[in-house]
Amino acid sequence: MNQYETVFILTPVLSDDQMKETVNKFKGLLVDNGAEMLNEELWGLKKLAYPIQKKSTGFYVLFEFKAEPTLIKKLETQFRRDEKVIRFQTVKLEKYAIEYAEKRRNKKANKEEA
Repeated sequence: MNQYETVFILTPVLSDDQMKETVNKFKGLLVDNGAEMLNEELWGLKKLAYPIQKKSTGFYVLFEFKAEPTLIKKLETQFRRDEKVIRFQTVKLEKYAIEYAEKRRNKKANKEEA
């Protein structure tokens, strides 16, 4: 299994409940297909660098997970089919990126404890 990081942007016209429901749908897709979720971050509503589909903001979500390479194609197909998703990107993490991601998670966990 490889380690991946996916960031996707949801349309800003969603309510908080609709946004969380959509995030849970994609998380469920990963878990149901044997992926191991390592981290999930909801970055909230952020301004986009440039307008996408005439929208200037979007809900950013980050998933870190371990999965088989065949699952990525399924996930990205579901992103394309869902009209709530306006952008997505999945990257396979190599060993240095994995170390960095772990440091970032630990740093975030330490901040939340304090």
